[in-house]
Amino acid sequence: MKTVCVFCASNRGLNAEYERVAAEFGSLLAARGLDMVYGGANVGLMRSVAEAAMAGGSKVTGVITEFLAGRELAQSGLAKMLTVSTMQERKATMERLSDGFVVLPGGFGTMDEMFEILSGGQLGFHKKPLVVLNINDFFNHLKAQLEFMVSEKMLLPQHAAMVQFADTPAEAIDQLFGYSAPVVGKWIDDIRRDNGLAVKS
Repeated sequence: MKTVCVFCASNRGLNAEYERVAAEFGSLLAARGLDMVYGGANVGLMRSVAEAAMAGGSKVTGVITEFLAGRELAQSGLAKMLTVSTMQERKATMERLSDGFVVLPGGFGTMDEMFEILSGGQLGFHKKPLVVLNINDFFNHLKAQLEFMVSEKMLLPQHAAMVQFADTPAEAIDQLFGYSAPVVGKWIDDIRRDNGLAVKS
């Protein structure tokens, strides 16, 4: 674990705790000797975590689209800024450069980035950890949704457990290092067949 990708909001949010903990997390990344990859923007929680990480000595790489850079939303002072054409290319680049992922509060973009990583892990394309930093109980409803998906046989519990939840920045970083990828396949019906159980058509 050398480089951590952070997915988070380009907005500040309603509660000042979001920015405070984002900055705390960035500082702790640097203190633990970890570098950071993120979406490259100079607004919202993205700015808070990036500037704190840089201030602590972390090498921060931004990956931003031409569209966002053209709107003058690119963070200055980064160790490296990569400009790509599409959001899909942005996500793929961040995944390639990173050894693990931490999710802070955010909106559609943050959720999109998170679930892309989870889908890849579920299918066995990578074995990288993902931790959700549950600032101000922001992700409690996500926890409940994952539990419901498992109860409705839409998601295996082993795959739901790929989403690790942390209450503090220190806990989030510790969970990155302690992760073991699931070895079970995605399809519940395949597992039932393997165990000799009947599968409804």
